[in-house]
Amino acid sequence: MARKTPSYVGLTPASERASRAARGSSRKRDTKPEKLLRSLLWKRGLRFRKDYAALPGRPDIVFTKAKVVVFVDGDFWHGRDWAERKAKLANGNNAGYWIAKIGRNMERDREHRRQLEAYGWRVLRFWESVIKRNPEGVAEEILTALEERRRD
Repeated sequence: MARKTPSYVGLTPASERASRAARGSSRKRDTKPEKLLRSLLWKRGLRFRKDYAALPGRPDIVFTKAKVVVFVDGDFWHGRDWAERKAKLANGNNAGYWIAKIGRNMERDREHRRQLEAYGWRVLRFWESVIKRNPEGVAEEILTALEERRRD
């Protein structure tokens, strides 16, 4: 599949300092919600791979035998409550850049989901705020998905 040029290419963040701060404050892996969720899953006896580069989208948690992948999506970077967030961004600094950047992230998430499902993977995505609010509930959803896959 040909790679698309992101729609934010050519646009620049408000400043190099702002860009560096944004990158520095957002970890790509081992975020607090990821660690919390992995800890709960591990305590339940589940074994998995983390930050699995061999699959599209580099899933955060992968259950290879069951073919289940889990993504922990940051609310800002992956566009939670997009209509509301987009309206706020439109009123902020460098709106074009941020709206295009997050829009492309969301598009890429959909592309990865389609690819993984085409390969037979079950894809689960959870917002960081949902994990923080109800980690046990998210762990239960993952357990249910794994049990369903094992029955199939």
